[in-house]
Amino acid sequence: MKKHRKFSNMTAIKWLIYAFFLLFLILPLLAVFLVSFTNEPINLFGSFISTETLRTSLEQFQNATLENFKSIFSNGHYFAGLKNSIILSFIVSVAVILLCVPIAYGIARTNMPWKKTISALCTIPLVVPTFISAYAFIIMFGRSGWVTYIYQALGGEGLFINPYSMMGIAIVQIFFFFPYALWPMVAAFKISDASLEEASRNMGAKGWLTFQTVTFPLVIPGMLSTLMVIFAVSFSDFGTPIILAPTDLNLIVVDAYREIAGFFNWGGAAILTVIMIAVAAVVYWLQNFFLKGKNYDTVSGKPKQIKLNKNKRVTIPLSIFSGFVVFVPLLAMITVFLQSIATTWGKDPLPTGYTLDHYKTIFSSSLGNIQNSLILATGALLISVLIAVFVSYFVVRQKSTSLDFMTTIPLIVPGIAFGVALIQTFNVAPLQLTGTAFILIVAYAIRRLPYMVRSTVGTMKSIKKDIEEAAVNLGASTFTSAVTILGPLMLPGIAAGSILVFVTVIKETSISILMAPAEWAPMSLAIFQNVLRAEYYSAAAMSIILVLMVVTLQMIANKISSSGK
Repeated sequence: MKKHRKFSNMTAIKWLIYAFFLLFLILPLLAVFLVSFTNEPINLFGSFISTETLRTSLEQFQNATLENFKSIFSNGHYFAGLKNSIILSFIVSVAVILLCVPIAYGIARTNMPWKKTISALCTIPLVVPTFISAYAFIIMFGRSGWVTYIYQALGGEGLFINPYSMMGIAIVQIFFFFPYALWPMVAAFKISDASLEEASRNMGAKGWLTFQTVTFPLVIPGMLSTLMVIFAVSFSDFGTPIILAPTDLNLIVVDAYREIAGFFNWGGAAILTVIMIAVAAVVYWLQNFFLKGKNYDTVSGKPKQIKLNKNKRVTIPLSIFSGFVVFVPLLAMITVFLQSIATTWGKDPLPTGYTLDHYKTIFSSSLGNIQNSLILATGALLISVLIAVFVSYFVVRQKSTSLDFMTTIPLIVPGIAFGVALIQTFNVAPLQLTGTAFILIVAYAIRRLPYMVRSTVGTMKSIKKDIEEAAVNLGASTFTSAVTILGPLMLPGIAAGSILVFVTVIKETSISILMAPAEWAPMSLAIFQNVLRAEYYSAAAMSIILVLMVVTLQMIANKISSSGK
């Protein structure tokens, strides 16, 4: 009986987690796939409890057609959106790799000046929501931007950089996405075997030849991996295109948003969602395919100390180049801050006056948006922690590959695609949850759950199994030992993952803009609406508050991580 009770407790939790993923992840993705054929919403849940609804759903599916898929290739608008998105993502990913190679080499292998400062500044883009970085570029390079003023004062005509263009979107993404590729490449440079380079130099190879023939090839696996990551991040980015994309530039994420939010075109939104998921899945598969079966091992049991390059002809240019790259995001955030304290700021290098009234306005009229962000992020965090702790147990202790796979799915589903899937699935009775805070919290939790699971799985692997076995031998159930023994031991991993989930939910853009109801509008949605209403000063003030919140949380996360070592 005791064994049966132990088995039942943990099995019940496992099936509840399966039910959660089935209800809020698998079925919505299945529903949006079906809608892409029927051109109208299908009430999956209603079909389970009502014969009349089931009959209607079957009739809808009898009229299923491939016309929506054909329209992608025949409709120039949709096809242009897909093509432009792929081209944009390819340009951004290649440019980011080219940008990061010298910086990563400088940080990992040289004694370049200001290395610590440059490394610290490289974290700025990670804490800035993408739509805020896009907004910053408007203040800088727009028609009334201060960079435009200086450019025209020096004799230039028009705009130095047109932010409302493919190039403008690409530049924003390049300068704010490069840290995603930088740190894996820094790690790749650090772990590659320095003795191979030393052998090359001993055989007479010059510094550049050694880098080209030995050092650079050793980081190719890291480059391929990060290339795919940047492609996926750029392809699924919603914040930058929704702010900067002009009406004549079609991008698939913006098209999907407009189809569902502007035209209520269920079929069009569904087919674009399916395509986004398919492209992201292919990119994820290619990343694994290129690295599968390849052996790039260079680290042996006797690692050799890396000798940092102190040649000033190398380190000074690297420092100047790296400084320029990190200065662009820093300058963008300084620009947003100046906008937030400006009385007026037109086509001049600096504001005409300064005030804190915009911050007073935020705390008097938009305090609810700040509270909403904190409440929604807390709700998503609680769900993430609860699920991740048990998922990590089942993955590590019971080798549950199916749960491991389910927690990976959100990584390959773009936020706007997942939002469309949830809206279409929960837009009708009996589970009419669209427009509620609950479904918004669930969407946040599922989107960021992989971060929490990776953190808790890593911690779970470090805990010896004999600790919980001792508790079970003393009479505790498996559930009790998991909660009372493993839970406290997993606190460092839970804490690190919690901050990461909280930070990413606070700055979430696509889900917020697409799904948040007016009464639960978070800060990200409020900033977006202020930008659309041309309330730029209020938008800038709230942007600075949001970034400060994210930076503070990130500092807490770093402190927790360092204290746990």
